[in-house]
This record gives sequence, structure tokens and C-alpha cells, in this order.
Amino acid sequence: MNSLKRIDPRRPFTVTAQGLKRITLGVTGVAGVTEFNVPLAAHGEQPKPRRTTAAPQRVLLVAAHADRGALDDHARQTLAGAALIADASTEVVLLVFGEFTDDAAALGADKLIVLPMFERRTFAPLDELNALAACVAAYAPVHIFLPDNATGDGDLGRRYAAAANASVATHVVEIDAAHVAAYIHANTALAARALPDVVLLAPNAVEPKLPFIGAGERIVWRFDNDTVASKGVVRDLGVEEIDAAQLALEEADFIVSAGNGVSDVPAFERLAATLGAAIGASRVAVDDGKFTRDKQIGATGKTVEASVYIAFGISGAVQHLQGIKDCRHVIAVNLDASAPIAKRANLTVIADARETIAALNEAAAAARSARGTGAALLNSTAVAEGVLA
Repeated sequence: MNSLKRIDPRRPFTVTAQGLKRITLGVTGVAGVTEFNVPLAAHGEQPKPRRTTAAPQRVLLVAAHADRGALDDHARQTLAGAALIADASTEVVLLVFGEFTDDAAALGADKLIVLPMFERRTFAPLDELNALAACVAAYAPVHIFLPDNATGDGDLGRRYAAAANASVATHVVEIDAAHVAAYIHANTALAARALPDVVLLAPNAVEPKLPFIGAGERIVWRFDNDTVASKGVVRDLGVEEIDAAQLALEEADFIVSAGNGVSDVPAFERLAATLGAAIGASRVAVDDGKFTRDKQIGATGKTVEASVYIAFGISGAVQHLQGIKDCRHVIAVNLDASAPIAKRANLTVIADARETIAALNEAAAAARSARGTGAALLNSTAVAEGVLA
């Protein structure tokens, strides 16, 4: 038997002035440092450099709506696209509609303007158009970038281009500092043109991971209500809440999904109702007759884009992983720590699915008793997060 103790080469280390890597014995889970006390990321990753430190001569403006304080993948890709084509004398300004708590510098922005009054659940297209126009007037950007989506940004970009009589390119799938391109003729050919005033970027056109960071300076900007308000031209009728079980899985923002490891289906359905989540299932669970075929998620079922996807007792076959590839946060509950779903998940709970579901239901029931039914339902997601943690 080999009793030699081996050193993990990926453990935190220091870098000497000569560039030699030295693993620090007995140290785990801390960031590496150099002999000049310059901090390094975990496992010796070098901190990313600033894209530019030169005085800005021109501006690229990126506008997008935030969701729960952060940009979605499509908006991050759009910001990355602007940052990648910006030269050393160009400043990237990010205009966010809604609350924003993410790291703008890490996303590539040099300046950040946040308009928390325009949260995504409020329909105020004319007010948003006026706010965007005011920002354009203040910074005079040479180009404006927005994600070409169906949740407000694509509409805003088209409204602005029409109001300002600006050149615009939509569904852009290719971009560099000189041109943009979009598919034509049923996606069989590309049409290219010079970079227009307004660029509406298609999803997945740009890799959002950047080799640099921006300055991330947060700008406090106040608008004159008299110039921004649309004075009742558009009236917001509010959001109509519906039962999550009636929502198509492709449109659901919160999904709990069951696999072969879920044996108590009624308890699982009670949990979904408590959390206000739509119900999905793996192919195995559907084939076993536990759920109807319209609940199946995967390559041979539905492809979903939920902000939160909780998989109970799902091993994660490649077909299922394909169906959840666009989900923002994936939580897996599984007894097998090496299951494929664990590699995709942002958080993996190594536990029995039935016991975890029962614990969540008990926690929700206790919360209802302690706080009242209404408060418990409002805080059910927080309860779930607490139990899973």
C-alpha cells in the first residue's frame, strides 16, 4: 500500500519574484498572494486587468432591463459585445432599467447608470424611451446596444431608432468594430452592413466571459419628472397573477422538476404549489406514468429558460441537460454526488429527494403557523432556500 501523502497541485500557492509557483503547505481555501502582496484569485488565477485607463474620447452605450437585481445572459452578452469592440479611448456606459446589485466592472462596464423606478413588471414604454433619449443626449454615444429580446429591450431599441430617425440593425448575430451581420433568406445567408447607430443583438452572438474588467464607476443621475413622465398616454393595468400549474413550461420563471428519485408525487405537487412553481419532469418519470407528457423537459420534451430550476431525484441524462441549458440557476437534490446534473447545478444538495421534499413542506407549514398564511406564501421561496442551505 502506498502511504505517500501527495500534494494537490491545484492548492493555493504564491508566486515568487522569479515567477516560480510555490504551494503553501497546510493552507487550503484561501486566495494566493505574490511576494509583492498582490492578491490572486483562488488556485492562483491572476486578477483581470482593466480594459483601458486612457481618458475617454467617445462612448458606447448599452441599455438593458435588470431582473432581480442582475442582467440575464442575453443582456450580459450585449454588454460584452460592446466592451470587446471598444478601443482604448472608448468608454462603455451601461444604463440599467430596474434595481441592479451586480458587479458592473466584472461585466465590462466603465460607467453604470441605474434607474430603479423602471422595474421589469411595470409597463412604461414611453417613459423608458424618454429616459434613454435623455441618457443619449447627456453622453452622445456613437453607438447604442440593446439585447434583441421580447421582454422590453428589443421594443425599446426599435422605438428609439424610430423616434430619433437613427439607423438600426436587428437580430444581429455577428459583430465587430466595423460591421454587423444578420441572417436572411430563412437563415441561409448573412447580410452585413457598417455598424449602425442602434445595434439589437441576438442571443448567444457574443461570449459574455471577458479577459478584462471595466472601471465600474456608478453614476448618480436624476431625471426631471416633467420631462420623463408620459403624462398618462400609456396606462399600466398591472400584472395578472395566474396559477403556476397553468403556465407553459417554456414561459415559467420558476420550475421544480421530478425524476425517478421522487416517489411521493402528491408531496412534490404540494411543494410546487407552496413555492408557486411550475412542475416539470424527466423522461423516466413521464414514462413511468407519474406525470403527463407535456411536463417532460429535455431534448425530446420542452426546453426551458427558468431563472430557478430545482431538480429532485434527476440524474441528468444528456437529453435532460440540453433542455435546461438556458436556465439561470439550477439546484439539484440527489443522493449521487457524481451524477451528471451535479456538474450543471449551481448548488447540489446530497440528500434523498423524498426526505428533502418532506422537510421543505414541513418548513412551509411551520412558517404558515408562525406568520400567517399570507406571509408564509410570500416568503416560501426564502424558506426553501434556508432548508436547502
